[in-house]
Amino acid sequence: MPILGWREWLALPDLHISHIKVKVDTGARSSALHAFDIHHFERDGTAMVRFKVHPHQRSTTVTVEAEAPLWDERLVRSSSGHTQPRPVIRTPIALGDRQWSIELTLTNRDAMGFRMLLGREAVRHRFLVDPGRSYRLGQPPASVLHPPLPQT
Repeated sequence: MPILGWREWLALPDLHISHIKVKVDTGARSSALHAFDIHHFERDGTAMVRFKVHPHQRSTTVTVEAEAPLWDERLVRSSSGHTQPRPVIRTPIALGDRQWSIELTLTNRDAMGFRMLLGREAVRHRFLVDPGRSYRLGQPPASVLHPPLPQT
């Protein structure tokens, strides 16, 4: 099996996010994406959720607006021990040369170091995790790592 580091870069193609830094956390069962302005609605009889994402760590400069069918609504216990209801979507991720769908909870992760947490259910039977290494599957282009500063 391929080996992941404790942090990696991946894409969420259906959400129009080409690169997002994730913490690979085998202690967390589910995966979580930083989302805000979350709104539930219905389209053609299907429950949907619309939300915004700041995909870049420690930055609110870039905002991506996305929507997806609502897969589920679950009570999730955060790392601080608080339980909260979260919308769950199912969406493809691209990690290294692989792509598959995962369940992803939507929650405000502003106070967290990473905009996305990749839990053990997402990597189970696909990867091994080396907790002492980072970016085993490579890094995005320099333009993603160091975007140009806004002109004033």
